[in-house]
Amino acid sequence: MEKPLYPSPYMRITQGYMVGSHKDSYAIDDGGLDAGIDYIKAPFTGVIKKIYTQDANEVWLESLEQVEYPDGTIDYMTVLFAHDNDVSNLFIGKNINRGEIFYKEGTKGNASGNHCHIECGRGRFTGTGWYKNSNGNWSINNGKKPEECFWVDDSIKILNSNGYTFKEIKSEPTPIPEPEPIPTPEPTPEPEPTQDTTTDTTNNSSASDSNNIIDTSKLKLIFTCRSDDLYGINLKKGQKLYLE
Repeated sequence: MEKPLYPSPYMRITQGYMVGSHKDSYAIDDGGLDAGIDYIKAPFTGVIKKIYTQDANEVWLESLEQVEYPDGTIDYMTVLFAHDNDVSNLFIGKNINRGEIFYKEGTKGNASGNHCHIECGRGRFTGTGWYKNSNGNWSINNGKKPEECFWVDDSIKILNSNGYTFKEIKSEPTPIPEPEPIPTPEPTPEPEPTQDTTTDTTNNSSASDSNNIIDTSKLKLIFTCRSDDLYGINLKKGQKLYLE
């Protein structure tokens, strides 16, 4: 079960809930690292349920499954984002993975300075997604305090929490791939010894192996044995004898 993470990598809450234009709502504004435009990540794996481009490019993201809230609630969650200058890459029904960059800060709508307007609602997207509150502004249905919805981990740099306390969780470690095994080289077969096809009588006076083949065309015929018997041979020093 996923734990929704605070969607900005730099928590710098420039306006809290229940004050100013956020009166009677749990909306917050996050200004990111500085006055520039920072990106926003999906707090959970969700699906875009509504895009409203006639005001501040509001986008509603609903969790695909129930999530675990920091206050112990187990339920679906819907989050409203506003002020991105361009949402042409988004569409209703688009799935967004947890931690995926999909939105940006901006000034679209009634906004001064780049920031992202964020509102959390418990449960699934219902009705039009929002209602007009007592302050005359539109707020997300079933609004809930952000610190009761979002967790933080060490990937989020807290610059200004506006006094809110967010529960911390450990960052999910990046899996280290197992090293590929080093193949063991096959042993090189030893070369077979070359057989000598002749017998040198100076080292071995016995008959040669019957499997040896002698080219008789280059040898001088000395004697042909006419019958099986014992024969005496007188050799001089340096002479060689070849038997077939």
